[in-house]
Amino acid sequence: MFTDTHVHLNHDTFTETLDDTIERARSERVMRMIVVGFSPEMNERAASIASREGVHASAGIHPTIAHEVDETAFTYLEAFLPEAVAIGECGLDFYHDKTHMEEQIDVFERQVRLAKTYDLPLIIHMRDAAEKTFETLEKHAPLRGVMHCYSGSPEMAERFLSLGLHISLGGPVTFKNAKTPKEVAAMLPIDRLLIETDAPFLAPHPYRGKRNEPSYLPLVAEGVAEARGDSLVLIEEKTTENAARLFALKG
Repeated sequence: MFTDTHVHLNHDTFTETLDDTIERARSERVMRMIVVGFSPEMNERAASIASREGVHASAGIHPTIAHEVDETAFTYLEAFLPEAVAIGECGLDFYHDKTHMEEQIDVFERQVRLAKTYDLPLIIHMRDAAEKTFETLEKHAPLRGVMHCYSGSPEMAERFLSLGLHISLGGPVTFKNAKTPKEVAAMLPIDRLLIETDAPFLAPHPYRGKRNEPSYLPLVAEGVAEARGDSLVLIEEKTTENAARLFALKG
């Protein structure tokens, strides 16, 4: 059994094909999926989709909308947390937006504090903001959570691991020219390793450039297994165990 720890089944591209998409995933032994929220609307959609067996939801505020949120957004976010398995997707993104860095940091830090209050793991987005992400998180260590679809260096991965976090790898680990994700896969402790699709984004080889979906998760697992020199069976078993432990998944 596989667990897709980060999938956006709440994205518009799945609206008309949601049930078929979930069934295709199950046919490939992807029996658990975390549908990740990142805005008031997407948190609500995720919660609705999580009524299905084996499907769980997170709720968060994405850094690219941090400058748009107010207290109402946080009140609305907290309303979902009793049923959520994690807070996020949250974090810092200085690739898409360098003009609202302080707002991003403030909104991220508030969600880190909420994770502590509600005893929930974090699902962390990081793009072109590795040092500031670490600096923000370090103040609250030790932490529970995951660096989602990690694209940083092995050296930076070590630093995030030191805070207590897991590292999740997605489609890029299967790309032939993706040296760094393969290096990260090889150095991670097996008990801190997670896998994801981030569907509909970042489809693995041989579907690169097409719409991603959770049924492709075994391809990510194969890429990780190859980079580590491990068996696919071991990666399937350990990443499923790790996800169940981190997110308290039972169904």
